[in-house]
Amino acid sequence: MEPDLARVEKELLRVVASDGEFLTEIASHLILAGGKRVRPGFSIAAASVLDPDGAAATIDVIRGGCAVELVHLGSLYHDDVMDDAITRRSVKSVNAEWGNLRAILAGDYLLGRSSEIAAELGTEVAGVLATTITRLCEGQILELESAYHTDRSIDSYTRSIAGKTSSLLAAACRIGAIVADLPRPVVDAMTEFGTAYGMAFQVVDDILDIIATDEQLGKPAGNDLVEGIYTLPVIHSLADPVVARELRPLLTPAITTEERDRARDLVRESEGVTIALDVARTWADKAAATLSALPDTPGARALRAASDHLIERVAAPLGRKRFSRKPR
Repeated sequence: MEPDLARVEKELLRVVASDGEFLTEIASHLILAGGKRVRPGFSIAAASVLDPDGAAATIDVIRGGCAVELVHLGSLYHDDVMDDAITRRSVKSVNAEWGNLRAILAGDYLLGRSSEIAAELGTEVAGVLATTITRLCEGQILELESAYHTDRSIDSYTRSIAGKTSSLLAAACRIGAIVADLPRPVVDAMTEFGTAYGMAFQVVDDILDIIATDEQLGKPAGNDLVEGIYTLPVIHSLADPVVARELRPLLTPAITTEERDRARDLVRESEGVTIALDVARTWADKAAATLSALPDTPGARALRAASDHLIERVAAPLGRKRFSRKPR
């Protein structure tokens, strides 16, 4: 898959190029900063799950993956404005480098380019991407509505991440399968995989915000607490009356750096991380189950590996002593 992902990098830079050098520089900033390209990778893998030879992806599959990645990148530009973030992927965020107005417009530009690509790939792909952008916005709004609410429910959290994260990974898989003209049951299975994987992915990401370092994340750790975004580990920690007695008063819009660090310590020391990790495992297992009927092709193996290895992202920061996978 590495040669195909290298093609994705080139295509991303090509499609964001503008007649204006300044806009091109801003639009390509996070592309050049690197990234795992999970979403284009899923589009490529999903497109090839029935191919025993693992042939190179077609240009339409590459472009479908790029369309999804540009939505993701555009949302990061907007997220960093909302969070007043300083860094992203270990480089200065676009808003920190060029200001909020330019960051917002550059994010809009990336969404526009994504929509153009999707339209070129057909009405169904365009519809999937449009619906996904809508769901992203809905998920983000749900998250903003619950900001600084220490009584945030698990249902509110789940609906939010289903929109802002899971929907985009589901779209990546679905678009790859559609563009490759796979049978409809396989297209649906790929969508289910992306949905479940996306849920697990976001829960893991939220755990890492509590337990990892700035260097491990490539962005400030504990920023969700500062922004009043109380994720699954925090929600479960607050359900413990003993922990909540000290934790709840810390979680305010005026939280200091010291209070943030103490809040992270309290969540780490509680059962909140362990419970959240079990939830992530459940979603990862659901993702793996959607692949059970597929043949043993390179594409299917890549998706299985992604599902199996997802929980391992927390192994190093959490510590092997507390990290053990339940038998399936």
